[in-house]
Parts: sequence; structure tokens; C-alpha cells
Amino acid sequence: MAGLILRRNLWKRFSEQSLVVSASFSSETDAFQSSRLKIFDRDLKRTQRDRAAWLCHGKDTFVDSVAENLLDRLEDCKKTFPTALFLGGSMEALRRLLRGRGGVEKLTMMDMSYDMVKRCRTAEAEMADNHIETSFVVGDEEFLPIRESSLDLVISCLGLHWTNDLPGAMIQCRMALKPDGLFIAAILGGETLKELRIACTIANMEREGGISPRVSPLAQVRDAGNLLTRAGFTLPGVDVDEYTVRYDSALDLIEHLRAMGETNALVQRNNILKKETALATAAIYQSMFAAEDGTVPATFQVIYMTGWREHPSQQKAKRRGSATISFEDIQKQFDNK
Repeated sequence: MAGLILRRNLWKRFSEQSLVVSASFSSETDAFQSSRLKIFDRDLKRTQRDRAAWLCHGKDTFVDSVAENLLDRLEDCKKTFPTALFLGGSMEALRRLLRGRGGVEKLTMMDMSYDMVKRCRTAEAEMADNHIETSFVVGDEEFLPIRESSLDLVISCLGLHWTNDLPGAMIQCRMALKPDGLFIAAILGGETLKELRIACTIANMEREGGISPRVSPLAQVRDAGNLLTRAGFTLPGVDVDEYTVRYDSALDLIEHLRAMGETNALVQRNNILKKETALATAAIYQSMFAAEDGTVPATFQVIYMTGWREHPSQQKAKRRGSATISFEDIQKQFDNK
């Protein structure tokens, strides 16, 4: 009976929300198109964020690791950022781990979900380190309600990959920054949940004879630098980390995705998931990827991006043809050593 209940619960979780699964963009399709093309249902994503605010209990090791890595990049900068915006995603983890880094004095925390903002406000009131003047805003990353040239820092932790017009959202972030202001973001990359993608694909082919549209178009690493340049940031920097999180079962993975607000929000999603397909997905996942101890891994690829709003004091590339030494001469110097 216990096994039957588990199967029923698993099918219910699968059928309520299609899962976030990564996909590569084809060379014929612009990865980030105009906001007129609606890839994601933002109203649904707001509902998912509301639910995540109530499902998220305690600290999340994966989310905390990503937030810590973002703040490490902030600490590497040899300047302070008195006014800052934490934008959607896992902003509560950012605030909890900030601990004086970056010299932030005034902080705005913004999310599209009222319940998530309420949760962050409650967490802020309970913090011992609450000397930072903090305000809370319910707003959409696609329509940033921030005055131009008013911020020294914008950070987004695991949120911007759900925007329909990612370059447009990043342009708005740049415009909100003061000259020499810093933008830092972490987004999920295209290798995220590759194990789940494989299991879903095989299950759909076996049970339904085709692949259902349950795939979220996540950025590839090669796109990230172009995104920063396209948004007008200077001194762009991109690097990537992969995190492997182990779960007791596919059900635990799904619960974690729901608690993070990372379930599927595609406009053209298939709302119906057959029971046999869901059970087959879980069984295939277990059989293909389970470790000896029975746990299953899930890969999260995180792309970190940094960029600055232009300022005369920043380093600039020399004009083409201005070099005074050739690569051939440099090679000779190494050969002579």
C-alpha cells in the first residue's frame, strides 16, 4: 500500500506542474527574442513564486551556494556600493548571507510575488544584522520600476532566466545603475536537469510516441557574453559552475523544484501528463542514474555574469592595429627561455 501511495503522489506532483528541463537553442532561432514573443506565462510564474514562498522552509544548500558565489564576486571589487537592488529569484538568501559585503547602506528587495516579498520582509525583521536601510517592492523584472541612474549595484540570483526578454531586462538593469555601477547575475544554464530531460524524453517516446512541449529554453554558456554586450555592459565577465544535488527519489527532486519556484511556466506547455508517463519517467530516472545507495543526482548548471555601466575611469581596449609587439615576437621570447 505504501508503494501505491508513493506512486499516486508522484503522479500527482508530475501532473500538477511540468518540470523545468533544459534545451539547446537551434542555430536558426534567436535565443532571446523580442518581448512581443511570449515564451513564459508570467502570471503562472507569479503564482509559482507565491507557492514557493510558503513551501520554502529553512536553508537551501544549493541556493545558498549560488548566493555565496555571487557575493564572493562582489567582495572581489575594490569599491563600495551604497545603494543596491536585489532582484527576484533567491533574494532572501542573498540578504541573509550579505554580512556587510559591498558596503551596502540602502537596499531594495524586489520580487513579482507579493507573498515572496512578505516572506523577505518577515525574515529581515528577524535578522540581527538589520542595520541596512531596506525597502520592499512588488514589481516585475520585465518592467523594472526603478529610477534611471539611481543604483550602485544590481544583483539577481536565479531569477532572470524566466523573463521573456532577457536582453531587455538586462538593459533596464543597466539603465538603473549609476555610471560605474555593477550588475551581477546568476541564471540557470542549458545543462540544468539533463538527467531529468533524458528520462522525460525516453518516457514520452515509449508511452506517447512523441515528445511533449515540457522544455524551458535556458541560455547556453556561449550566449552569456553576447547578452552582456547586447545589453550595453562594459568589462563583461562570464563563468559557469555545475552543482550536483542528490535526492532520495524523483519525488524529492520535484518537491525541491516547487519550493524554489522552478517548475515549468511555458506558454505552450502541455497541461496534461498521463499517469503512466509520469511513473515511467520516475522509473527510468531511477534505473539510469541511481547510485548504489539509491539516491538520484540532478545537475544544476549556473551561469554567472558580471558587467558594469560605462564610466570614463574604466579600462578600455586599445584600438585595432595599435599593438607595438606581435604574437610572433612573444612566442620567440617563450622559445628562448
